[in-house]
Amino acid sequence: MPTPTDATPAEGRTRAGSPRLDAIDALRGLVIVLMVLDHVRDFFHADAFRFDPTDLDKTTPALFLTRWITHLCAPTFVFLAGVSIHLQRAAVRPGLSRHLATRGLWLIALELTVISFGFNFAMPFVMLQVIWAIGIGMLAMAVLVHVPVRVVLGLGLAIVALQGLVPAPPADMPTWARFAWSLLMRPGGIPGTPGLIAYPALTWFGILCLGYGLGGVFLHSPAARRRALLVLAAAALASFAVLRATTAFGDPSPWVPRADVVGSALAFIDVSKYPPSLLYVLLTLGVAMLLLVALEHLRGPLLRVLLAFGRTPLFTYLLHIYVAHGLAVLVAWATGTPPSVLVNLLVDPSRAVAAGWGYELGVTYLATFVVLALLAPLAFWFADVKRRRRDAWLGYL
Repeated sequence: MPTPTDATPAEGRTRAGSPRLDAIDALRGLVIVLMVLDHVRDFFHADAFRFDPTDLDKTTPALFLTRWITHLCAPTFVFLAGVSIHLQRAAVRPGLSRHLATRGLWLIALELTVISFGFNFAMPFVMLQVIWAIGIGMLAMAVLVHVPVRVVLGLGLAIVALQGLVPAPPADMPTWARFAWSLLMRPGGIPGTPGLIAYPALTWFGILCLGYGLGGVFLHSPAARRRALLVLAAAALASFAVLRATTAFGDPSPWVPRADVVGSALAFIDVSKYPPSLLYVLLTLGVAMLLLVALEHLRGPLLRVLLAFGRTPLFTYLLHIYVAHGLAVLVAWATGTPPSVLVNLLVDPSRAVAAGWGYELGVTYLATFVVLALLAPLAFWFADVKRRRRDAWLGYL
């Protein structure tokens, strides 16, 4: 396949030697912005621990959409991780399997330590989220990069389409088996440790396989790539719409129209993330592909900010947890709320609720802007470091 012709001369190749496309980096940067919004909402919004923001009996349209738009983050991150592996493979990078295995282990280690602590500000606590899921996917791809791409694509399609048909485990399943089931299939607790398996590995691995299997699209010419992405997006969104409107297949919660038009529309897109259902994947990746095409036309300061975030994704991800959580502690202290209610927050959020901690949605957006403003110069700096230097350790951040 031909390599892209629209990569800029300075950024035409990644550190691994694979083609660099601004649209991919910009999309990754955009979902980082949305991810920051989601996690700032966890730390700042008054109702963050009172009810699910997608509960249509309790939420508002603005709060629902604030949460719903962040559903794009995890599947886009995972899908683009698969695309990145395909592009590295296409660049005939030596030692790719070893790099994927060591990076996967590194991501899992970060999730178990630095990331879990940052969200909770106390130990012991473990929450397995998107970084863990990508790490597991990379470990598997260290083997599967030696398998034909179409086989991996077929595997991804099968996992995403069929995982919802797997029956629930028996109630008397042993603890160790239930733990293994949660690691692979459905969210659950972690025996002996406060925490949660929020991202069971199997379906997220299926999404990574889709990104890897479709990665060849990004090696076409710009016009051919855009056409392919539009076709894929249309197919995904049309499939979602038909399945959602006409059948109960593809999501554990079928669509039930509500008394008002707005409520019915929100219910239509209220699909299951934990674990990601087929309809969730079709909807979010369909929108992500449309955004990829749209971002190719973005110019100016906003593009530069998104590129800085998108070219330093793990660095920015790690920083944003501590900046957002730390800002919440600082605001609590400045406003007379005991900062201790934000320590061990995810294990015991009742203390924050009892203290009346939290603000309306507008303040949450303001806090998000502050966090992004603090992160941006650091992302610009680190992106420049990665551009100028080729130290091996930089490939792990």
